[in-house]
Amino acid sequence: MRIDIITLFDEMCETVLSESIIGRARAAGTVDVRCHQLRDYALDKHRRVDDTTYGGGMGMLLKAEPIALCYEHICDELGEKPHFVYMSPKGAILTQHRLKELSSYPNICVLCGHYEGVDQRVLDAYVDEEISIGDYVLTGGELPALVFCDALLRLQAGVLSDDACYRDESHYDALLEYPQYTKPYEWRGRSVPEVLLSGHHENITRWRREQSILETMDKRPDLLERATLTEQERALLRSKDGE
Repeated sequence: MRIDIITLFDEMCETVLSESIIGRARAAGTVDVRCHQLRDYALDKHRRVDDTTYGGGMGMLLKAEPIALCYEHICDELGEKPHFVYMSPKGAILTQHRLKELSSYPNICVLCGHYEGVDQRVLDAYVDEEISIGDYVLTGGELPALVFCDALLRLQAGVLSDDACYRDESHYDALLEYPQYTKPYEWRGRSVPEVLLSGHHENITRWRREQSILETMDKRPDLLERATLTEQERALLRSKDGE
């Protein structure tokens, strides 16, 4: 997968995406991430990419032409149009389900807004979807873009040591992850559940599945509507609900 990020803060994006697991995957060539400085596509010597809004109002707006030129340059490099995502508080909330769908796309371009946002005309002309990471507003689209890229790239083959690393995590199958423990066995009067020390893999798998369901029921019951549960698991929920 290749991801191209259009941003005013390319160094910030490079710094974050060059660290840890994603950084190692980039260095190994497992994934390809390129950060494009929007000011490189400005039309004047001052590299200005924003202007005042028609109709008045506070703040500045990113202009359409620099974004269009940058996007078209990326299209020329690829030889095709990538799926174009705009990080926006007006977008659909990012979910693990949508990430799984997007993980099969070979090329994705991500636009980071700033100031009061982006001229609507370039969004209408090029953007395929708007994505939000939550119902709140940040000073720019870089942090949402980095969250999006991290969550998406870790689903690519070879980025994590094993696919189970993300299959067992919260939200992958509409359930929250089961509780986990490490050494020591006892900590301040609290012990590790005995089943995890039993060595009985089938019992451990069953316990983890049950705990995952119960965690979801306790913390995010809304997710259970999308979860695939057996009749026995639904009976477990009913029994706990009746306690």
